[in-house]
This record gives sequence, structure tokens and C-alpha cells, in this order.
Amino acid sequence: MKLTVFNGSPRGTNSNTKILLEQFLKGFSETAENEYELNYLIHVDKQEEFVEKFSSAEMVLLACPLYTDAMPAIVKTFVESLSALKGRKDNPPIGFIIQSGFPEAIHSRPLERYMVKLAKRLGCPLYGTAVRGGIEGIQSMPTYMTKKVFNLFYTLGKDFGATGRFNHETVKKVTGRERFSSAAKITVKIMSVLKLSDIFWNSLLKKNNAYDLRYGRPYAED
Repeated sequence: MKLTVFNGSPRGTNSNTKILLEQFLKGFSETAENEYELNYLIHVDKQEEFVEKFSSAEMVLLACPLYTDAMPAIVKTFVESLSALKGRKDNPPIGFIIQSGFPEAIHSRPLERYMVKLAKRLGCPLYGTAVRGGIEGIQSMPTYMTKKVFNLFYTLGKDFGATGRFNHETVKKVTGRERFSSAAKITVKIMSVLKLSDIFWNSLLKKNNAYDLRYGRPYAED
């Protein structure tokens, strides 16, 4: 099986999407005859090349982060460039991976529905979608905090490599928390009051010399 992969993160090779794809593709490659080609949509000058690769692909995987409750602009540009393929026979089967920093998967469901509709409009058979929240900061987390999610994406890729479809049970495990439970909501509120939830973000602000600007309002009127 030949899989054509599109990474739709504006962070490119420094993205959390890349890290999850590495695990997925490691599992996918467990089947010896499988191969893949990885493309980064951040290279907007290659738009025509990407459309050609999509049109000639055997199987396609589009992975991206959630940006402002939707998709990154480079992903929107890419999917709009595929309009010429609408109604074309033999468009490739497609699957999607959507990740976000929100701990609840429900935030990504509207984008998931958009992607499912995109597949239908293009006439691409849909082999699966996987959503995962709580990914922001994964590059700074110790191994014991990432091991479970990495193993899940590895298993998702391995199952797909063997069957050509996302395993439904694995997708459910990948999703993790759909919504906070009542107890979890209380815990989050307590952490917010005690400002414990700010520790990680404040460290990033300080690292980038932006801590003193955290309450800035650059677009506010004078």
C-alpha cells in the first residue's frame, strides 16, 4: 500500500502533528510492503504539486491541528485547490487526523464533520477519522506522559497498514476524553483559581520574552 500523507500544520517539521504522524507511520510501516510519502502543506509554493500528488495517490492521509475552532489557512487553501477534482472518477480513499491543545475532543468535532463532508464532495471513500485533544505541550512532556498516546497512534497506524481502514475501537481509545466529567470540571476550576493551570503557559511566555505582555491589547483603541 502506498500512502500519501499531508501534514497541515503551520509549524511544519517542528509540529506536534509531525510527532503524532511519526508514531502512526512507524506502525503503518510494520507491514513490509507498505510505503509512504510525507508532504508539508506549509510549502505553499508547491500547491500545484500537492494537487497532482493527491490526484495520483493510492491512499491519502490529511493530518492537521485545530486552529481557532477550524483548520489552518494552509489546509483551507489546499482543500479549496482540490475543487477541480470534484466528481472525478477514481479519487483516492482518504482519512483524517485532527489534533488540538484542548483537553476535550469535542472541540474538534465541527472540523471533523467538515472533513467528512469534504471527502463526500470529492467522491473520496472515507476510511476513517481520528481526533485527539490535549496535544499542545507534548514536545516538552516527559516520556511517561506521552507513552500512552504514542502507543495509540502507533497501533492506529499498524491496524491501518494491515487493513486499509482505521480500527473503530482504536479510534475510540485515541480520542480519549470527549468531555470533562463533573469531577474533572471541579478540579479544573480549582486549578484555575490557584493559577496552577498557568504554570506551563507562563513558562513559555517567559522563554519567549513575552511574559510582561501577557495582558496586552494591541488592537484596542487608545
